[in-house]
Amino acid sequence: MATVHFITHPDVQVDPATPVPAWHLSPRGIHRATLMLAQAWVPGLASLFSSAERKAIDTAAILAAHTGLDVTVAPALGENDRASTGYLPGPEFEAMADAFFARPEESVRGWERAADAQARIVAAVEAVLALAPPGDVAIIAHGAVGALLLCRLKGVPISRAEDQPGRGGGNRFAFDRASHALLQGWQPIDAE
Repeated sequence: MATVHFITHPDVQVDPATPVPAWHLSPRGIHRATLMLAQAWVPGLASLFSSAERKAIDTAAILAAHTGLDVTVAPALGENDRASTGYLPGPEFEAMADAFFARPEESVRGWERAADAQARIVAAVEAVLALAPPGDVAIIAHGAVGALLLCRLKGVPISRAEDQPGRGGGNRFAFDRASHALLQGWQPIDAE
């Protein structure tokens, strides 16, 4: 049975002067991604795919250096489009994220609608799986689209209740490549 591991990039270096898609992993994020390499599922990976955002590529590069696999960049794996607001400080961002999930058919302050982001991430994952060689697949992407994908896999309405735990990112869920049955819910990448 082949498994798909959907991985969110860990902690980032927040820089309000830089567009969010260009942010790098922070030293803590790099450390957490390095700890991920000890996880039991890593040696079984047959392919790596990443969002085009820098923080996801940074995470994928750490996995690639360890496994010897190439990384295929798939821009459609990107986070929900929040360019209309750019960087938002913590409480304001959390309020916007709440609204994004609570009103999936609306564009909140110009953000990509959650319904559209869900359709995009589901199609992107299907495209990745059509390209991937046989075996386990790692997809390195982002928290909001991960939650939207998880909602689809679980057959539940869009809800922030399915968002990754914590506030720093760096989580993973797994599903069966053939049936899309959920095998494991969100877990930190640096702990089993």
